[in-house]
Amino acid sequence: MVMRILRNLLSGPWQVRRHFPRDALARIESAIAASESAHLGELRFVVEAGLNWDDLWHGVTARARAIEVFSQLRVWDTEYNSGVLIYLLLAERDVEIVADRGIHARVGTAVWENICREMEAEFRAGRFEQGVLTGIARISALLAEHFPAGRQPNANELPDAPIVI
Repeated sequence: MVMRILRNLLSGPWQVRRHFPRDALARIESAIAASESAHLGELRFVVEAGLNWDDLWHGVTARARAIEVFSQLRVWDTEYNSGVLIYLLLAERDVEIVADRGIHARVGTAVWENICREMEAEFRAGRFEQGVLTGIARISALLAEHFPAGRQPNANELPDAPIVI
């Protein structure tokens, strides 16, 4: 517990910039935009340096924080219920994917967990940008399979830019 607190409290914006410089964030944004041309889903990527003292004191997990961010960003508020959040708690190298009910019902928890573990393996190897791009590609393939763009209008309902907290 002490190590978790220290990792989170000592993590800051400088670590996010180190692992995700501006050009990497721009490439992630481009990958999200390109992805959304193939399906009717919406992707968001959020990286948070570390949890604050209050969250740590109350035992907030990365999963609980991801669900909170999913709600705050209204990722659930898409026409086809096909929004997906990739949340990275950088201090803990923990990835959480939160998917809206439309896509989650078709994919299931095990698939999301598998994608998270693949991304975390890339992070352990020091390939942060590649880990996120891998996750985007895997999620995009699932969204294209279950919510193909086809002839339906494909409005960009949520911003594509990554969010750094």
